[in-house]
Amino acid sequence: MNFSGYKREDGRFGTRNHVMVMSSVACANGVVDAISRALPEIVPLTHPYGCGCGPEDLGVMMRTLSGLLNNPNVGAALVIGHGCENLNSSFLTQVVENKPIEALVIQDSGGSAATTAKGIEIASRFLKQLERQERVSAPASELIIALECGGSDAFSGITANPAVGAAADLLVREGGTVILSETTEMIGTAHILKRRCATPELGEQVERLVNNHERHVRESLGELAGMVIAPGNIDGGLSSITEKSLGCIRKGGTTPITEIVEYAGKPTNRGFVIMDTPGYDIDSMAGMAAAGAQLILFTTGRGSVAGFPAIPVVKVCSNSRTFNKMPGDMDVNAGAITDAGKTIEEVGRQIFDLALEVASGKRTCAELNRSIPFNYLKQGPTF
Repeated sequence: MNFSGYKREDGRFGTRNHVMVMSSVACANGVVDAISRALPEIVPLTHPYGCGCGPEDLGVMMRTLSGLLNNPNVGAALVIGHGCENLNSSFLTQVVENKPIEALVIQDSGGSAATTAKGIEIASRFLKQLERQERVSAPASELIIALECGGSDAFSGITANPAVGAAADLLVREGGTVILSETTEMIGTAHILKRRCATPELGEQVERLVNNHERHVRESLGELAGMVIAPGNIDGGLSSITEKSLGCIRKGGTTPITEIVEYAGKPTNRGFVIMDTPGYDIDSMAGMAAAGAQLILFTTGRGSVAGFPAIPVVKVCSNSRTFNKMPGDMDVNAGAITDAGKTIEEVGRQIFDLALEVASGKRTCAELNRSIPFNYLKQGPTF
């Protein structure tokens, strides 16, 4: 199976060919926003930090932002710095390889208005350069697909999640890679995931990862630890984090787990990979996109509308009621499994075929709506 993508110098393929304009620190967000108002074709990426963090958070921040700039869906990038921050723009440009990238520093470029004008000039030039690039045929094995769920309901674990799992199996059998994240939503399933690992040593790592995270949650929330789910999940019929987790992990399909990676860490093996991320959807997607995922399959029952910058997000709805209520936000109706006689395998094939179409350029609902919320993991205090 093939898709049409943009071949990069490092051999990877992008499913999109975006110019990304990123701030290195929150103080520069206004300039990035101004450039995006003048050039709506670019993908703006702003965030709340870049300064005032301890060493651990600074490392995660650097790994995440540099990973996003290196994502194959980004064809060229411009970084806007402030000039006195911890994470300066020159560092970010130095760690980006095999693509056009430039940086501007507001304090050295004549202030906000002058930097905006220079940024528009640079981004316009990048847009013209990327227009000349054409898609070429690429094997499905070159895809890394991130698996996400949000706004889950009681149907998620019996329709949308297993259907995405069936699609994940199809991609892995083609030689591709899927990433399952959200360690919070693996609580209570360590014994199941352990049995699915390719080696006993990896099984021990998975069990330790999930159990350590559960211990952290219990220390933080005490008696409320078993209820670490959103109010919307409870309204949707879920009763506990374990019940939610049993449905969540079904997105990973049935193939063996080949690797565990840290937040925003790049997989070195193909197949079914687990990434250690929080359950918060936006942080979780950022980690997987920074690892190189070119597409995200996102299941929802309540109707999450969240997309992601530069990465197409396919929304798979768990029930027909929400799908019909939000036709401009949902891409696939997995509710057909319960009320239209379709099998999990049939909807899984539908999702896989749509993923290849999206990888080849078809736009998702989240892209049409320009839904691009962004944040990343931060665990320590702000100074």
